[in-house]
Amino acid sequence: MRAVLVSLLLCPPAYAWEATVGEICTLSHDMETAHVFLTYDPAQPLYTLTITHRTDRWAASPWFAMRFDGPKPIEIATALHTLSDDQTALTAADTGFGNVLDGLEYNETALAFTQDQVIRIPLDGAAPEVRKFRSCSGAQMS
Repeated sequence: MRAVLVSLLLCPPAYAWEATVGEICTLSHDMETAHVFLTYDPAQPLYTLTITHRTDRWAASPWFAMRFDGPKPIEIATALHTLSDDQTALTAADTGFGNVLDGLEYNETALAFTQDQVIRIPLDGAAPEVRKFRSCSGAQMS
């Protein structure tokens, strides 16, 4: 019993991608530095991406961008993002997220950044969960 407790305390937490399919579908990933959370609401239809800082606040920025590095690199940017009242969460929303989903599914690393901040997001294990998220009613590559 003592060995099990010691091993649990010494093992780093497992951070995995997780998709749920329902009336509103979600895709999430927890990291030490941030929480990544995507939603798709087929009734709207609307996608959202929220990246919540665990160690800092987002500084105000005129734009937000993501770069996906790997076999199918993609770079995207928007000026249509918002910050939560406490500035720990940055959210972008759109009726199509094909480039975001492709970036998450087909690459190895994502960088979410503004003019002053960067969060590195490892994409290990993301692909099967992105495919599950895409199976949400109407969540296609639009």
